[in-house]
Amino acid sequence: MAVKLEQLKSVLISALGGKIVSLSESLGELTLVVETKDYAATARWLRDDPAVRFEQLIDLCGVDYSCFGEGRWGGRRFAVVSHLLSLVHNWRLRLRVFAAEDGFPVVDSLTGVWPNADWYEREAFDLFGIMFTGHADLRRILTDYGFIGHPFRKDFPLSGHVEMRYDPEQGRVIYQPVTIEPREVTPRIIRDENYAENEGFRKG
Repeated sequence: MAVKLEQLKSVLISALGGKIVSLSESLGELTLVVETKDYAATARWLRDDPAVRFEQLIDLCGVDYSCFGEGRWGGRRFAVVSHLLSLVHNWRLRLRVFAAEDGFPVVDSLTGVWPNADWYEREAFDLFGIMFTGHADLRRILTDYGFIGHPFRKDFPLSGHVEMRYDPEQGRVIYQPVTIEPREVTPRIIRDENYAENEGFRKG
């Protein structure tokens, strides 16, 4: 496996050169980071070039780094990570790109490279608020159409902003302010004084 990784790493460095922001190895796979301006072109090259031939997009997801490293993260907040597979060469690659702006994260869509990116990008838009330039139908996919906010962002409250219930008088589902009081759950272990004896252990 190490030989294949070194081979892939060598090909990527040779072909992409200055477009590479970083190229690191973790958990037996390489992670390639590129700038937003090079994202779509790099993805197309990864798919088409016979030397790498990543013809399959396995997954694409959004990431919010705002609380990463217990708040010590100083880089850009939002990223998109694509997991690629080459059936020809039997190797995998993570392709990561950071959105240039934290306030309004935007990256290019990969639907023109791998059509199955459609639903993955809609999910990243819905849950993280990441916009994808060139996506033909960027709509929410997991939350309601009228949902406000993006629930996988680190600053989104755990209880949400509103709750929904069925109103028998109106005969429909309605939204209302959250009625659950926020609370912090602290796990505790409670044992009686004779725990060790009851469990068959002897003291001393």
